[in-house]
Amino acid sequence: MEENMNKDSVQEAEVGKVQAENVSASSENSTSDVSEMNKNEDINEAKETEKEECAGCRDYKKDKKIKNLISLAILLAGLFAGSLFVDVAQMVKGSGYSQKNLNKSEIFEADGKTWVAYSDPAVPVSVISDDKCTACDPSQAIVWLRRVLPTVSTAKINYDSSEGKQLISEFGIKTLPAFVFGGDLTKTDFYSQAKVLFSEKNGQYVMDTNQLGLPPGKYLATPTVDQSDATFGNPNAKVKMIVFSDFQCPYCKIFYSTLRDTMKTYQNQVFFDFKEFPLSIHPQANDAALASQCALAQGKFWEYADKLYTSQSDWGNSSDITNLKTYAQGLGLNTTQFNQCLDSKKYQSKIDADTKEATDLGLSGTPSIFINDTFESGVVSADQLKTDIETQLKNSK
Repeated sequence: MEENMNKDSVQEAEVGKVQAENVSASSENSTSDVSEMNKNEDINEAKETEKEECAGCRDYKKDKKIKNLISLAILLAGLFAGSLFVDVAQMVKGSGYSQKNLNKSEIFEADGKTWVAYSDPAVPVSVISDDKCTACDPSQAIVWLRRVLPTVSTAKINYDSSEGKQLISEFGIKTLPAFVFGGDLTKTDFYSQAKVLFSEKNGQYVMDTNQLGLPPGKYLATPTVDQSDATFGNPNAKVKMIVFSDFQCPYCKIFYSTLRDTMKTYQNQVFFDFKEFPLSIHPQANDAALASQCALAQGKFWEYADKLYTSQSDWGNSSDITNLKTYAQGLGLNTTQFNQCLDSKKYQSKIDADTKEATDLGLSGTPSIFINDTFESGVVSADQLKTDIETQLKNSK
Protein backbone atom coordinates (compact mmCIF):
# COMPACT_ATOMS: atom_id res chain seq x y z
CA MET A 1 0.00 0.00 0.00
CA GLU A 2 2.82 2.25 0.95
CA GLU A 3 4.37 1.23 -2.28
CA ASN A 4 1.19 2.13 -4.13
CA MET A 5 1.08 5.39 -2.28
CA ASN A 6 4.61 6.11 -3.27
CA LYS A 7 3.87 5.31 -6.87
CA ASP A 8 0.87 7.60 -6.78
CA SER A 9 3.04 10.29 -5.28
CA VAL A 10 5.64 9.85 -8.00
CA GLN A 11 3.01 9.94 -10.71
CA GLU A 12 1.48 13.05 -9.24
CA ALA A 13 4.85 14.65 -9.12
CA GLU A 14 5.55 13.84 -12.72
CA VAL A 15 2.13 15.09 -13.76
CA GLY A 16 2.83 18.30 -11.86
CA LYS A 17 6.20 18.64 -13.57
CA VAL A 18 4.65 18.15 -16.99
CA GLN A 19 1.93 20.63 -16.21
CA ALA A 20 4.55 23.12 -15.01
CA GLU A 21 6.53 22.62 -18.19
CA ASN A 22 3.38 23.08 -20.27
CA VAL A 23 2.54 26.23 -18.36
CA SER A 24 6.04 27.57 -18.89
CA ALA A 25 5.94 26.72 -22.57
CA SER A 26 2.57 28.25 -22.86
CA SER A 27 3.84 31.35 -21.12
CA GLU A 28 6.83 31.54 -23.44
CA ASN A 29 4.61 31.07 -26.48
CA SER A 30 2.28 33.71 -25.20
CA THR A 31 5.18 36.15 -24.68
CA SER A 32 6.55 35.38 -28.17
CA ASP A 33 3.14 35.92 -29.74
CA VAL A 34 2.81 39.27 -27.97
CA SER A 35 6.27 40.31 -29.14
CA GLU A 36 5.49 39.30 -32.71
CA MET A 37 2.24 41.16 -32.57
CA ASN A 38 3.99 44.28 -31.32
CA LYS A 39 6.60 43.99 -34.12
CA ASN A 40 3.88 43.69 -36.73
CA GLU A 41 2.11 46.67 -35.30
CA ASP A 42 5.34 48.72 -35.50
CA ILE A 43 5.87 47.69 -39.11
CA ASN A 44 2.32 48.60 -40.00
CA GLU A 45 2.68 51.97 -38.28
CA ALA A 46 5.93 52.61 -40.18
CA LYS A 47 4.25 51.74 -43.46
CA GLU A 48 1.37 54.03 -42.67
CA THR A 49 3.79 56.81 -41.75
CA GLU A 50 5.74 56.27 -44.98
CA LYS A 51 2.51 56.41 -46.96
CA GLU A 52 1.56 59.64 -45.27
CA GLU A 53 5.03 61.13 -45.87
CA CYS A 54 5.03 60.10 -49.57
CA ALA A 55 1.60 61.56 -49.96
CA GLY A 56 2.88 64.78 -48.38
CA CYS A 57 5.96 64.74 -50.69
CA ARG A 58 3.76 64.35 -53.75
CA ASP A 59 1.58 67.17 -52.54
CA TYR A 60 4.70 69.36 -51.99
CA LYS A 61 6.10 68.65 -55.45
CA LYS A 62 2.73 69.26 -57.00
CA ASP A 63 2.37 72.51 -55.07
CA LYS A 64 5.90 73.66 -56.12
CA LYS A 65 5.23 72.87 -59.76
CA ILE A 66 2.01 74.86 -59.62
CA LYS A 67 3.88 77.81 -58.07
CA ASN A 68 6.57 77.67 -60.80
CA LEU A 69 3.91 77.65 -63.49
CA ILE A 70 2.22 80.61 -61.86
CA SER A 71 5.53 82.52 -61.71
CA LEU A 72 6.23 81.79 -65.36
CA ALA A 73 2.74 82.93 -66.31
CA ILE A 74 3.24 86.15 -64.34
CA LEU A 75 6.60 86.74 -66.05
CA LEU A 76 5.19 86.19 -69.53
CA ALA A 77 2.22 88.34 -68.74
CA GLY A 78 4.56 91.05 -67.48
CA LEU A 79 6.61 90.97 -70.66
CA PHE A 80 3.49 91.12 -72.79
CA ALA A 81 2.03 93.89 -70.67
CA GLY A 82 5.34 95.80 -70.85
CA SER A 83 5.42 95.58 -74.63
CA LEU A 84 1.78 96.50 -74.79
CA PHE A 85 2.37 99.37 -72.39
CA VAL A 86 5.17 100.75 -74.57
CA ASP A 87 2.98 100.54 -77.67
CA VAL A 88 0.11 102.21 -75.84
CA ALA A 89 2.43 104.83 -74.34
CA GLN A 90 3.82 105.56 -77.77
CA MET A 91 0.33 105.88 -79.21
CA VAL A 92 -1.06 108.03 -76.40
CA LYS A 93 1.95 110.14 -75.39
CA GLY A 94 4.02 110.01 -78.54
CA SER A 95 6.98 108.66 -76.60
CA GLY A 96 8.60 105.26 -76.17
CA TYR A 97 9.09 102.67 -78.88
CA SER A 98 8.85 98.97 -79.54
CA GLN A 99 10.72 96.72 -81.91
CA LYS A 100 7.50 96.00 -83.77
CA ASN A 101 6.96 99.67 -84.51
CA LEU A 102 10.62 100.23 -85.36
CA ASN A 103 10.43 97.51 -87.99
CA LYS A 104 7.50 99.30 -89.59
CA SER A 105 9.08 102.78 -89.59
CA GLU A 106 11.89 104.41 -91.58
CA ILE A 107 11.81 107.57 -89.49
CA PHE A 108 10.43 108.51 -86.07
CA GLU A 109 10.89 111.17 -83.44
CA ALA A 110 11.57 110.74 -79.74
CA ASP A 111 12.73 113.13 -77.01
CA GLY A 112 13.31 115.96 -79.46
CA LYS A 113 15.40 113.85 -81.85
CA THR A 114 14.62 112.39 -85.23
CA TRP A 115 15.75 108.81 -85.91
CA VAL A 116 16.18 107.56 -89.47
CA ALA A 117 16.65 103.98 -90.64
CA TYR A 118 19.51 103.25 -93.09
CA SER A 119 20.33 100.19 -95.10
CA ASP A 120 24.08 100.75 -94.59
CA PRO A 121 25.73 99.08 -91.57
CA ALA A 122 27.28 101.02 -88.71
CA VAL A 123 30.89 101.87 -89.59
CA PRO A 124 33.40 102.61 -86.80
CA VAL A 125 36.02 105.28 -87.61
CA SER A 126 39.17 105.98 -85.63
CA VAL A 127 39.94 109.70 -85.95
CA ILE A 128 43.60 110.36 -85.14
CA SER A 129 44.40 113.94 -84.21
CA ASP A 130 46.38 116.22 -81.90
CA ASP A 131 44.41 117.97 -79.16
CA LYS A 132 47.04 120.72 -78.98
CA CYS A 133 46.91 121.46 -82.71
CA THR A 134 44.13 123.87 -83.67
CA ALA A 135 44.61 123.19 -87.38
CA CYS A 136 44.19 119.45 -86.70
CA ASP A 137 40.60 119.80 -85.47
CA PRO A 138 38.60 117.13 -87.36
CA SER A 139 35.15 118.54 -86.51
CA GLN A 140 34.37 119.97 -89.95
CA ALA A 141 35.61 116.83 -91.68
CA ILE A 142 33.39 114.69 -89.45
CA VAL A 143 30.36 116.86 -90.26
CA TRP A 144 31.00 116.33 -93.97
CA LEU A 145 31.61 112.62 -93.43
CA ARG A 146 28.29 112.16 -91.68
CA ARG A 147 26.53 113.82 -94.56
CA VAL A 148 27.88 111.30 -97.08
CA LEU A 149 27.95 108.34 -94.67
CA PRO A 150 25.39 108.85 -91.87
CA THR A 151 26.09 105.51 -90.19
CA VAL A 152 29.66 106.35 -89.12
CA SER A 153 30.54 106.13 -85.46
CA THR A 154 33.68 108.14 -84.66
CA ALA A 155 36.19 107.58 -81.87
CA LYS A 156 38.82 110.28 -81.40
CA ILE A 157 42.34 109.04 -80.68
CA ASN A 158 45.26 111.28 -79.75
CA TYR A 159 48.26 110.74 -82.00
CA ASP A 160 50.76 110.34 -79.14
CA SER A 161 48.71 107.72 -77.27
CA SER A 162 49.77 104.08 -77.49
CA GLU A 163 46.80 103.31 -79.75
CA GLY A 164 47.51 106.36 -81.88
CA LYS A 165 51.17 105.46 -82.30
CA GLN A 166 50.24 101.91 -83.29
CA LEU A 167 47.81 103.09 -85.99
CA ILE A 168 50.29 105.67 -87.31
CA SER A 169 53.00 103.03 -87.59
CA GLU A 170 50.73 100.34 -89.04
CA PHE A 171 49.22 102.52 -91.76
CA GLY A 172 52.14 104.86 -92.44
CA ILE A 173 50.12 107.95 -91.51
CA LYS A 174 52.00 111.18 -92.19
CA THR A 175 49.42 113.91 -91.62
CA LEU A 176 46.76 114.83 -89.08
CA PRO A 177 43.86 114.48 -88.83
CA ALA A 178 43.73 110.91 -90.15
CA PHE A 179 40.75 108.59 -90.55
CA VAL A 180 40.86 104.78 -90.26
CA PHE A 181 37.59 102.97 -91.14
CA GLY A 182 36.39 99.54 -90.05
CA GLY A 183 35.87 96.71 -92.53
CA ASP A 184 32.11 97.28 -92.83
CA LEU A 185 32.92 100.36 -94.89
CA THR A 186 32.98 98.11 -97.98
CA LYS A 187 29.29 97.30 -97.44
CA THR A 188 28.22 100.93 -97.87
CA ASP A 189 27.07 102.81 -100.96
CA PHE A 190 29.62 105.51 -100.19
CA TYR A 191 32.54 103.10 -100.56
CA SER A 192 31.25 101.75 -103.87
CA GLN A 193 31.36 105.30 -105.22
CA ALA A 194 34.61 106.45 -103.59
CA LYS A 195 36.98 103.47 -103.54
CA VAL A 196 39.77 105.66 -104.90
CA LEU A 197 39.87 107.57 -101.60
CA PHE A 198 40.81 104.51 -99.54
CA SER A 199 43.73 102.13 -99.12
CA GLU A 200 43.22 98.80 -97.35
CA LYS A 201 45.45 97.09 -94.83
CA ASN A 202 44.59 94.26 -92.43
CA GLY A 203 40.87 94.63 -93.07
CA GLN A 204 40.81 98.36 -92.29
CA TYR A 205 40.72 101.36 -94.61
CA VAL A 206 42.65 104.64 -94.45
CA MET A 207 41.10 107.65 -96.16
CA ASP A 208 43.39 109.68 -98.42
CA THR A 209 42.67 113.18 -97.12
CA ASN A 210 44.94 114.65 -99.78
CA GLN A 211 42.74 113.37 -102.64
CA LEU A 212 39.72 114.49 -100.69
CA GLY A 213 41.08 118.01 -100.62
CA LEU A 214 41.33 118.19 -96.82
CA PRO A 215 44.36 120.34 -95.92
CA PRO A 216 46.72 118.75 -93.41
CA GLY A 217 46.72 120.33 -89.98
CA LYS A 218 50.02 118.79 -88.99
CA TYR A 219 52.74 116.69 -90.60
CA LEU A 220 54.09 113.77 -88.60
CA ALA A 221 56.87 113.28 -91.16
CA THR A 222 58.77 116.19 -92.66
CA PRO A 223 60.93 116.27 -95.80
CA THR A 224 64.65 115.73 -95.54
CA VAL A 225 67.46 117.91 -96.84
CA ASP A 226 69.39 116.14 -99.60
CA GLN A 227 72.96 116.96 -100.55
CA SER A 228 71.88 117.42 -104.16
CA ASP A 229 69.29 120.09 -103.24
CA ALA A 230 69.76 123.79 -103.85
CA THR A 231 70.39 125.33 -100.42
CA PHE A 232 71.17 128.66 -98.77
CA GLY A 233 72.04 129.87 -95.28
CA ASN A 234 73.49 128.23 -92.20
CA PRO A 235 73.66 124.42 -92.60
CA ASN A 236 74.03 124.06 -88.81
CA ALA A 237 70.92 126.10 -88.02
CA LYS A 238 68.26 124.48 -85.83
CA VAL A 239 65.52 125.90 -88.03
CA LYS A 240 65.18 124.58 -91.58
CA MET A 241 62.83 125.90 -94.24
CA ILE A 242 62.12 123.47 -97.08
CA VAL A 243 60.19 124.76 -100.09
CA PHE A 244 58.55 122.64 -102.81
CA SER A 245 58.06 124.88 -105.84
CA ASP A 246 57.09 124.94 -109.51
CA PHE A 247 58.78 127.49 -111.80
CA GLN A 248 55.66 127.88 -113.99
CA CYS A 249 53.27 128.28 -111.03
CA PRO A 250 52.03 131.91 -110.74
CA TYR A 251 51.59 131.59 -106.96
CA CYS A 252 55.15 130.35 -106.64
CA LYS A 253 56.34 133.43 -108.53
CA ILE A 254 54.65 135.71 -105.98
CA PHE A 255 55.94 133.75 -103.01
CA TYR A 256 59.47 133.51 -104.40
CA SER A 257 59.98 137.27 -103.96
CA THR A 258 59.02 136.95 -100.27
CA LEU A 259 61.26 133.91 -99.91
CA ARG A 260 64.32 135.73 -101.29
CA ASP A 261 63.84 138.64 -98.86
CA THR A 262 63.41 136.22 -95.95
CA MET A 263 66.59 134.36 -96.95
CA LYS A 264 68.60 137.58 -96.68
CA THR A 265 67.11 138.41 -93.26
CA TYR A 266 67.62 134.97 -91.67
CA GLN A 267 70.65 133.64 -93.58
CA ASN A 268 72.59 133.08 -90.33
CA GLN A 269 69.69 131.55 -88.36
CA VAL A 270 67.85 129.42 -90.92
CA PHE A 271 68.90 126.82 -93.48
CA PHE A 272 66.85 127.15 -96.69
CA ASP A 273 66.28 124.19 -99.04
CA PHE A 274 64.60 124.23 -102.48
CA LYS A 275 62.95 121.11 -103.95
CA GLU A 276 61.53 120.64 -107.43
CA PHE A 277 57.80 119.94 -107.72
CA PRO A 278 56.69 120.64 -111.32
CA LEU A 279 52.97 120.10 -111.60
CA SER A 280 51.51 118.23 -114.57
CA ILE A 281 49.15 121.10 -115.33
CA HIS A 282 52.16 123.26 -116.31
CA PRO A 283 53.60 121.92 -119.60
CA GLN A 284 56.94 123.77 -119.40
CA ALA A 285 57.52 123.28 -115.67
CA ASN A 286 59.54 120.08 -115.96
CA ASP A 287 61.94 121.56 -118.56
CA ALA A 288 62.42 124.62 -116.35
CA ALA A 289 63.20 122.35 -113.39
CA LEU A 290 65.76 120.46 -115.51
CA ALA A 291 67.37 123.77 -116.57
CA SER A 292 67.60 124.96 -112.94
CA GLN A 293 69.39 121.75 -111.97
CA CYS A 294 71.85 122.21 -114.84
CA ALA A 295 72.51 125.74 -113.53
CA LEU A 296 72.97 124.30 -110.01
CA ALA A 297 75.67 121.99 -111.39
CA GLN A 298 77.60 125.16 -112.36
CA GLY A 299 76.89 126.93 -109.03
CA LYS A 300 74.26 129.37 -110.34
CA PHE A 301 70.95 127.91 -109.17
CA TRP A 302 69.58 130.96 -107.33
CA GLU A 303 70.55 133.37 -110.07
CA TYR A 304 68.92 131.14 -112.68
CA ALA A 305 65.80 130.74 -110.52
CA ASP A 306 65.54 134.51 -110.23
CA LYS A 307 65.55 134.75 -114.04
CA LEU A 308 62.98 131.97 -114.47
CA TYR A 309 60.49 133.66 -112.17
CA THR A 310 60.95 137.19 -113.49
CA SER A 311 60.61 135.92 -117.12
CA GLN A 312 57.92 133.32 -116.38
CA SER A 313 55.44 134.56 -118.98
CA ASP A 314 58.10 134.44 -121.74
CA TRP A 315 59.39 130.88 -121.51
CA GLY A 316 56.10 129.62 -120.04
CA ASN A 317 54.22 130.46 -123.21
CA SER A 318 56.79 128.95 -125.58
CA SER A 319 56.75 125.42 -126.92
CA ASP A 320 60.51 124.78 -126.82
CA ILE A 321 63.52 125.26 -124.54
CA THR A 322 65.29 127.98 -126.53
CA ASN A 323 64.67 130.65 -123.90
CA LEU A 324 65.99 128.35 -121.18
CA LYS A 325 69.31 128.04 -123.00
CA THR A 326 69.45 131.78 -123.67
CA TYR A 327 69.13 132.54 -119.95
CA ALA A 328 72.14 130.31 -119.24
CA GLN A 329 74.22 132.24 -121.73
CA GLY A 330 73.16 135.56 -120.18
CA LEU A 331 74.29 134.39 -116.73
CA GLY A 332 77.70 133.43 -118.08
CA LEU A 333 77.30 129.67 -117.73
CA ASN A 334 79.19 127.19 -119.87
CA THR A 335 76.56 126.90 -122.56
CA THR A 336 77.97 123.77 -124.15
CA GLN A 337 77.85 121.94 -120.85
CA PHE A 338 74.47 123.46 -119.96
CA ASN A 339 72.85 122.65 -123.29
CA GLN A 340 74.09 119.08 -123.21
CA CYS A 341 72.78 118.72 -119.64
CA LEU A 342 69.37 120.07 -120.59
CA ASP A 343 69.00 118.14 -123.85
CA SER A 344 69.86 114.82 -122.18
CA LYS A 345 67.52 115.47 -119.22
CA LYS A 346 70.46 114.62 -117.00
CA TYR A 347 68.71 115.42 -113.72
CA GLN A 348 65.29 113.93 -114.44
CA SER A 349 65.81 111.31 -111.74
CA LYS A 350 66.46 114.09 -109.21
CA ILE A 351 63.23 115.86 -110.17
CA ASP A 352 61.31 112.58 -110.01
CA ALA A 353 62.70 111.93 -106.52
CA ASP A 354 61.62 115.37 -105.28
CA THR A 355 58.17 114.90 -106.81
CA LYS A 356 57.77 111.50 -105.19
CA GLU A 357 58.78 112.91 -101.82
CA ALA A 358 56.14 115.60 -102.21
CA THR A 359 53.36 113.18 -103.17
CA ASP A 360 54.36 110.79 -100.40
CA LEU A 361 53.84 113.66 -97.99
CA GLY A 362 50.41 114.23 -99.47
CA LEU A 363 51.30 117.49 -101.19
CA SER A 364 49.25 118.41 -104.22
CA GLY A 365 49.94 122.09 -104.78
CA THR A 366 52.71 124.65 -104.81
CA PRO A 367 54.26 126.39 -103.11
CA SER A 368 54.39 124.07 -100.08
CA ILE A 369 56.59 125.23 -97.22
CA PHE A 370 57.90 123.45 -94.14
CA ILE A 371 59.47 125.48 -91.31
CA ASN A 372 60.65 122.56 -89.19
CA ASP A 373 57.30 120.84 -88.46
CA THR A 374 55.16 123.91 -89.26
CA PHE A 375 53.45 123.65 -92.62
CA GLU A 376 52.32 126.50 -94.83
CA SER A 377 50.96 126.49 -98.37
CA GLY A 378 50.15 129.05 -101.03
CA VAL A 379 51.23 132.66 -101.08
CA VAL A 380 52.47 133.07 -97.50
CA SER A 381 53.10 136.66 -96.45
CA ALA A 382 56.43 137.93 -95.18
CA ASP A 383 54.88 138.60 -91.77
CA GLN A 384 53.56 135.03 -91.51
CA LEU A 385 56.93 133.60 -92.49
CA LYS A 386 58.61 135.77 -89.89
CA THR A 387 56.15 134.63 -87.20
CA ASP A 388 56.73 130.95 -88.06
CA ILE A 389 60.51 131.35 -88.06
CA GLU A 390 60.61 133.28 -84.79
CA THR A 391 58.37 130.65 -83.15
CA GLN A 392 60.68 127.85 -84.26
CA LEU A 393 63.77 129.76 -83.16
CA LYS A 394 62.19 130.24 -79.73
CA ASN A 395 61.24 126.57 -79.48
CA SER A 396 64.72 125.45 -80.45
CA LYS A 397 66.42 127.24 -77.54
